[in-house]
Amino acid sequence: MDELNAFIGLLIAETDDSETRELLLYIQSKLFDVGSYLATDPSKTTCQMENRITDDSIKKIEGTIDTIDSKLPELKTFVLPGGTRVAALAQVCRTVCRRAERAICHLTETEKVDESVLVFMNRLSDLLFVIARQECVNKKVEEIFWNNTCI
Repeated sequence: MDELNAFIGLLIAETDDSETRELLLYIQSKLFDVGSYLATDPSKTTCQMENRITDDSIKKIEGTIDTIDSKLPELKTFVLPGGTRVAALAQVCRTVCRRAERAICHLTETEKVDESVLVFMNRLSDLLFVIARQECVNKKVEEIFWNNTCI
């Protein structure tokens, strides 16, 4: 969680889009909440996730994904990371987010984890993907697409 939050901080420092910056600052606070929740021993302290990651938190991310995605060209193949520095950083954040999500899934094998945490992390990685795509569109830089003719 700390690694993801640090990379998002780098993304914030690099983007010149004020709406993206504001959204990512919100995300950083939510990630801090998730990190503190995951670090809390429930046998010693009560830490209710529903007070931190709410349905509204998740809906905010989903709504933003839908808004950004509606302005992007339709995808016909896989997008490779790159295009601009900010787009590449958003993709790095996405991959770190996916790794954190897998670690949390692994944690659920031995510990009870509020489902909202997994939903939040899953939707966050999708948000980071559309932010990367949006950056290329905003900067009028071609996205890099997978060359699926490789043998």
